[in-house]
Amino acid sequence: MSIVFPVLFPIFIMILIGYVYAKYNDVNMETANKMNMDIFIPALLIDALSRQNFSILDYQSLAVVAVLVVLASGVLAWLFAKAFKLSVPMFVPSMMFNNSGNMGLPLAVLAFGEHALSAAVILFLAENLLHFTLGTYIVNGKISWWNLLKMPINIATIIGLSFSFTHWEMPELIYTPIHLLAQIVIPLMLVSLGVRMTQIDLSAWRIGLVGAIVCPLVSIIPAFIILIFIPLDPIQRAQLLVFATLPPAVLNFMVAEKYKKSPVEVASIVAVGNAFSIFSLSLMLLYLNGSY
Repeated sequence: MSIVFPVLFPIFIMILIGYVYAKYNDVNMETANKMNMDIFIPALLIDALSRQNFSILDYQSLAVVAVLVVLASGVLAWLFAKAFKLSVPMFVPSMMFNNSGNMGLPLAVLAFGEHALSAAVILFLAENLLHFTLGTYIVNGKISWWNLLKMPINIATIIGLSFSFTHWEMPELIYTPIHLLAQIVIPLMLVSLGVRMTQIDLSAWRIGLVGAIVCPLVSIIPAFIILIFIPLDPIQRAQLLVFATLPPAVLNFMVAEKYKKSPVEVASIVAVGNAFSIFSLSLMLLYLNGSY
């Protein structure tokens, strides 16, 4: 238990701070969240991907395994939804796409150290690329490729990877402000998640409870199986298993709300799933602590 508390406590206390503050104050996070998506997260991606010690080739297997885990979780979630007559657009995306940003990035740094951020960014990119393509298609029935190309996150990814492939060294005058902007991401994501939890309707708590149980299972099971056939080094393997244990992403609720696809039910899945993740993540961290 000694490794679990120092890792999870800072994360959940920052979420709690956002939640409590929003409970007693009129908080509008729209501008802050937009700045996070348009400025701070792109800065983090450029910062992580353009570092001199970063090579995308070192993470190609991790990216492939992450994509396979997300796709496999979608297949299992689809089978579960069909078996229990649940709405596929409501249930499946929330089981596939996890909180690799709000919770995954800070968890990686706290559990594995600052050097683990690059791998966490690769997992975040793999999951988000699938979310904005396949996830949007599942919910809405179509994909806007032009909107995808215009997203600052994707533009920043291209810039960061350009530095990685060409081994260009960013001038210190440019790198320093980008690095400072990148430091805003993790605390803002966690506090924002807490604020968002105050706005979620829990009236459909039963499906939320089902989702909280199913979500980690449909990712962890295929993750262990896939790792038999595509082995990773111990640190990347540990990060992949933590990634598979993460709860549903808040973005699932935002997408469901945008396209009017059972937003109340999705909100409950997100809220209950994130609350219950303290147990699933604790168990995974304890397992990893005993394995390495």
